[in-house]
Amino acid sequence: MNTLMKSFFRNLGVTITLVAVSGVAASPSFAAYPERVVRIIVPFAPGGGTDLIARSLGTGMSQVLGQSVIVENKPGAGTIIGTEAVAKSPAGGYTLLIATFAHAVNPSLQPKLPYATDKAFAPVILVGRSPNILVVKPDSPYKSVKDVITAAKAAPGKLNFASQGNGTSAHLAGELFKNMAKVSLTHVPYRGAGPAITDLLGGQVDMMFATAAAVTPFLQSGKLRAIGVTTAQRSPAHPNVPTIAEGGVPGYAAESWYGLYAPAGTPAEAIGKLNAAAKKAIATDTFRKRAEDEGLIISAGDPAELSSYVRAEEMRWTRIVKENGITAE
Repeated sequence: MNTLMKSFFRNLGVTITLVAVSGVAASPSFAAYPERVVRIIVPFAPGGGTDLIARSLGTGMSQVLGQSVIVENKPGAGTIIGTEAVAKSPAGGYTLLIATFAHAVNPSLQPKLPYATDKAFAPVILVGRSPNILVVKPDSPYKSVKDVITAAKAAPGKLNFASQGNGTSAHLAGELFKNMAKVSLTHVPYRGAGPAITDLLGGQVDMMFATAAAVTPFLQSGKLRAIGVTTAQRSPAHPNVPTIAEGGVPGYAAESWYGLYAPAGTPAEAIGKLNAAAKKAIATDTFRKRAEDEGLIISAGDPAELSSYVRAEEMRWTRIVKENGITAE
C-alpha cells in the first residue's frame, strides 16, 4: 500500500471515530433527568386531601430531584379531565398524575373513557392507603352511624351526603353504605373535596364520607365531628372513632389510596428516579407527620406494587358498581 493510500485510510479512521463519538453524545439519555420542571397533575380542585398529599409529595421530591416539582389542579368529569391530560402528555417523565380511588373505578363507571387506563399509564409508586371518615357538623343531630341509619329509614332520600365527585371514594363509600345498611341517601357530587366540605360546613349537605386527608384539619379544629371510619379496623389516627361496621353495618369496609403515575412509555430510568425521589419524600418527617395525623398507611414500594394493588381494587369495585347500578351521572 503506497503512502497516499495509508494516509487516506488513517484519515478515514479518524473521521469514523469522530462520527461515532458524536453519535453517542447526541443520543437521548436520561442520566441528567430531570432537566426542567416536573408537574404533578391533581384531577381535583385545590384544597382537598389529594391536593394536600400531592403538594407535600412534590415538595419532598423537588429537594431530591434538584428541580421544581409543581402541582397543577385540573378538576372535572370525575377526575377524567386531569387524568386524560397526563395520558396524552409526552412520555418524558415531566408530567405525572396523582391518582386515587377513582382511577380504579372509572373504567367500570365510564364506558367510553378517552384513554385506556390499563395501557395509558406507567406506575411509579403507591404512596399509601387511608380510611375515609363519615363526618357531620358539630351541631348535627346525628351523633353515630346508628343515628344516621335510623333517620334515613324514617325518611328515605331526605338525608344527603357530599362527595368530591362521581366515582370517587367519598361517593362509592356512601353507595356501599346505602347498599349494606339498606337505606336511601341522596348523593350530592362536587368538583373537589374543598367545595364539598365548604357546603358541609355551611349546612347545605348533611354528611360526607370524606378522605381523612381532606377533613383531619377540620376535625382537629372542632369544625367537623367524626362518627365512623370506613376501614375494617379503627384508624390509629382516630382511635376513638368506631368503624362503620361497629356502628351497625357488619362487614362494611372501604379505603382511599394515593398513587403516582407517568404516561405510558416513560423511560425506565426516569421511572426509577421518580420512584426513588418519592420514597425519600415520603420518608421525611414532614410527610410522615401528615400521614400519621391522617391515618395514612405508608406503602412506598416499587412500581409493581401500585400496579397489582390497583388491579385488585378495579376488580372489587367493578362488581359493586354493577350490583348497585351506579352510573357516572
